Amino acid sequence: MADGQALDEVVTFTSDLIRIDTTNRGGGDCQERPAAEYAAARLTEAGLEPALLERAKGRTNVVARIEGSDPSADALLVHGHLDVVPAQADEWSVHPFSGEIRDGVVWGRGAVDMKNMDAMILAVVRSWAREGVRPRRDVVIAFTADEEASAADGSGFLVDRHAALFEGCTEGIGESGAFTVHDGGGRQIYPLAAGERGTGWMKLTARGRAAHGSRPNRENAVTRLAAAVTRIGAHEWPLRLTPTVRAALVELAALYGLDADLDDVDGLLQKLGPAARLVEATVRNSANPTMLEAGYKVNVIPGQAVAYVDGRYLPGFEDEFRTTLDELTGPDVDWEFHHHEVALQSPVDSPTYARMRAAVEEFAPEGHVVPYCMPGGTDAKQFSRLGITGYGFSPLKLPEGYDYGAMFHGVDERVPAEALHFGVRVLDRFLRTA
Repeated sequence: MADGQALDEVVTFTSDLIRIDTTNRGGGDCQERPAAEYAAARLTEAGLEPALLERAKGRTNVVARIEGSDPSADALLVHGHLDVVPAQADEWSVHPFSGEIRDGVVWGRGAVDMKNMDAMILAVVRSWAREGVRPRRDVVIAFTADEEASAADGSGFLVDRHAALFEGCTEGIGESGAFTVHDGGGRQIYPLAAGERGTGWMKLTARGRAAHGSRPNRENAVTRLAAAVTRIGAHEWPLRLTPTVRAALVELAALYGLDADLDDVDGLLQKLGPAARLVEATVRNSANPTMLEAGYKVNVIPGQAVAYVDGRYLPGFEDEFRTTLDELTGPDVDWEFHHHEVALQSPVDSPTYARMRAAVEEFAPEGHVVPYCMPGGTDAKQFSRLGITGYGFSPLKLPEGYDYGAMFHGVDERVPAEALHFGVRVLDRFLRTA
């Protein structure tokens, strides 16, 4: 089991990493290198030889390998990203890059997404070095840049240019799973991510006839775009169940003593109460308009108008997603992917999933572990191009009233030190037996 020093270090490392501002504003505006150097130094102290790798100056990734005791076993990837989304300091109770530790809670941007997991990985690896522990299979550690944007300077770059560093890796773990969900009725649920919806961020372009704003114009690009955006926003996507979501519904129904009526999923979700939030975003594809660009003067009808839509599609349903968008945009609006990544589906009957479940149950015997599909995406999408099956597993035991989902990209992001201690113990237990 991870030692007491590891429990102290995970809190210190989380705070230290938060204080290193790695805000990713997109378009290449980020510098992960100071955080990468910090992580690499901690790994070097543990006897490893980390590689620091960049596609662009300052956009640094760290990769290191721990040799396992069984050379015939497949390797396991353990990854976390170093960048964070922006934070407005005047909206926070503490400065978002202070890393302040107050009343047993670590505050700051990245406390949950996901410098906490980076710190857990470092604490476990260093604990192993002190104890002389070797995992059964090779463990490849990767700290990545650019996850909060396109991943082009991070996991995408590593996969395209440094695939040899991941030789033998067949499975991987990263964000986000094995966190406590309190259902309000005394139950504690721990969802393990075994899938991700695909990313389909789209650019819509409507073209028309530019003209004076005072004259009739039936070829108005703004009107055409607005009609398409309205159709997309109002569209009722059909129910589609993937194996992971199906398994989640069956297990949640059993937990609540309900009939798993998969012919009436919406009715079942209503009966599940707060637990429904684990699956309700992943029973359908989705497309939400988010940005509009048109015109330059109030009395000029522009010849072009542009919108952006955040689309997500379930594993196996990308073709349906594309066909539906063709229909919704209509003949007067073109659309293309602004950013596109695959959907993922991982088995919930694998030995690795069983070991993750066992690790959580050992330290949270009162908890109920269930599979779930993430509504968004992670670096697992890029690593899947190397044939690596990805799971979301960054364990945290959270107190009642703590809204884990609200911490992601939210104001006053924070994580209890006890949650980090739990994470270290569970991660250590899993990695030793994986």
